[in-house]
Amino acid sequence: MRAETKVQSGLEFQGFADLAQAAEWYDRWARTAAMPLWWMQGADQERGGFHEALSVEGVPRPGVRRARVQSRQVYAYATAGAMNWDGPWREAAWHGMTFFLERFRREDGLFRTLVGLDGAVLDDTAMLYDQAFALLATATLHKMDPRDGRLPEVALGVLAGLDTMRHPAGGFRENIAYPFQANAHMHILEGALAWAEHGLEPRWDALADEIVEMALRVFIDREGGFLREFFNADWTVASGEDGGLLEPGHQFEWAWLLERWGRLRGRDDALAAARGLYAAGRRGIDPERGVVINELWDDFSVREATARLWPQTERLKAEVLFGGEADQIAAAEGLRLYLATPMVGVWRDKLRGDGTFIDEPAPATSFYHILCACTELFRLAGR
Repeated sequence: MRAETKVQSGLEFQGFADLAQAAEWYDRWARTAAMPLWWMQGADQERGGFHEALSVEGVPRPGVRRARVQSRQVYAYATAGAMNWDGPWREAAWHGMTFFLERFRREDGLFRTLVGLDGAVLDDTAMLYDQAFALLATATLHKMDPRDGRLPEVALGVLAGLDTMRHPAGGFRENIAYPFQANAHMHILEGALAWAEHGLEPRWDALADEIVEMALRVFIDREGGFLREFFNADWTVASGEDGGLLEPGHQFEWAWLLERWGRLRGRDDALAAARGLYAAGRRGIDPERGVVINELWDDFSVREATARLWPQTERLKAEVLFGGEADQIAAAEGLRLYLATPMVGVWRDKLRGDGTFIDEPAPATSFYHILCACTELFRLAGR
């Protein structure tokens, strides 16, 4: 399947004529299909919260509840409100937030990672990654519908709890088998920037600054200009295959955040680093399929040719900032491949090297990625 002609639901798709057409298509998909579906089918009206996944026919796939799913769906519906969706976005967002606060918040202000369908705690671990999305969800919902005004205090509880996750050599330690990694820091940066926009607490700006300085000093390879993923306890690059991993999607994602921070701070070094990461990410685009692959080696040879959905959304966000119109349209077309499903409003997640999708449910976590990309596309198109 070549990038020039993409087959979706049995119909030939010849591509978007321009960015306006792409934005119109995504706007219609989000408002009339995805937002209603993930509320009507994706929300668990009996037990609270949101399901982990829907089948490609739009049928719920109940399972144990991860914190990141709940917080990302809160973000998604608060963002639906920012897009002026005329559906019940407040009800959906607070449906998720209420469940999240009741079931996942620990006494120390941090959020546990996993509860069962019955609400019982299955894993009380506070993962750095989950705290990041707690920050993003609370910041976004507070912006759109603050209600009783409690969300800033919830976020400050997370901020205080993060001090217990600090690493003596700098940065934060994640509570998983790979404790020293760039990715969780990236999402903490995203959450900190979201709260900094409110102007309520200078510590959010300080946290964002701290993480960017670490990215410029540690995470980004000084010679190659690309971002590495895994490190040793002293923040030197991990040995072996872990140290040699390069994820194109994360190059785009960090580029988007560094460009945003660099403009806020007037920092040319961050802006230059962002452009370097964008260039590195583009080396992960497969011209045959027109998509971003999952993994490269640090010499930019292919490590894993499967292409998940989320890197396509990060490519689109980065192309909006750095690319020309042809590249922006190509990114929008690449993402569109994943959205051709029997029930409009869900998605495929993994595209094999041979151009076929793995048959599996649509993960709820992808909605956050898609709507974030839509937000950038709509801003560029003036919608």
